Amino acid sequence: MSGFVTKPEPVEVPGLIHLHTGKVRDLYTDPDGNLVMVASNRISAFDWVLDPEIPDKGRILTSLSLWWFDLLSDLYPNHVLSTELPAGAPADWAGRTLVCRRLDMVPVECVARGYLAGSGLEEYREHRTVCGVTLPEGLVDGSELPAPIFTPATKAAVGEHDENVTYDQVAAEVGADLATRLRHATLAVYTRARDIARDRGIILADTKFEFGLTPDGELVLADEVLTPDSSRFWPADAWQPGQTQPSFDKQFVRDWLASPASGWDRKSENPPPRLPDEVVEQTHAKYAEAYERLTGRRWS
Repeated sequence: MSGFVTKPEPVEVPGLIHLHTGKVRDLYTDPDGNLVMVASNRISAFDWVLDPEIPDKGRILTSLSLWWFDLLSDLYPNHVLSTELPAGAPADWAGRTLVCRRLDMVPVECVARGYLAGSGLEEYREHRTVCGVTLPEGLVDGSELPAPIFTPATKAAVGEHDENVTYDQVAAEVGADLATRLRHATLAVYTRARDIARDRGIILADTKFEFGLTPDGELVLADEVLTPDSSRFWPADAWQPGQTQPSFDKQFVRDWLASPASGWDRKSENPPPRLPDEVVEQTHAKYAEAYERLTGRRWS
């Protein structure tokens, strides 16, 4: 069992039609048929959406995505049409709402890895592969890979696990031509972002992208991009292979939930406990620090 600890009711806005409540985002359509994407302050871990929310999280994710979209625009277009609030929308949607063009979304999580961590580390320890890509012997937790690799996953509904798959499985799902384009795009965007982050003292260990297609088949970056929710960011000056790396993402929340302090048994059917104030505060601080280190702008 997993999902929402407390599922929120969608906000009703005149003229907008609610489409979906996701782990982090609420999706609507406007009278022109555009997608209205609202980033919430919700945070998820271990397939649960937790209580309470993390203050400012939706605004940080949206601001950081817009910053990255601008830097990546010469590589691939993105889905953002406007950052203006739709008429009648709540004031607290400001700074965390994007009006986007509707796309035919590709049903693949396009993951790029430049370092070994997470589920990739688990598979490597067992098979010396990640998503079917054979890697050298002797790698450890946090090792830099010889070159970035494309390690796709299926897209899961709320409460279900994303499942790592091979490139061949993606090709069987979406066709060989599109699979090749997705791999090329994923690695190109990751490499650009990795170099930008490195110049700012941050290691981009891995990240996931979502792509959609326009009616004429153009590949477009969608959803969020290169945020602490979709990426592993590590401080470069503290990187030490062979151990779990300090991070600027929600690993802090995962670590607390998995610790004796939470008192939670992941194997049970019970929902996770409420996050304590100090975990909420420190998680907010990590997200804000990631934004500030990457953009050079002060978060407020």
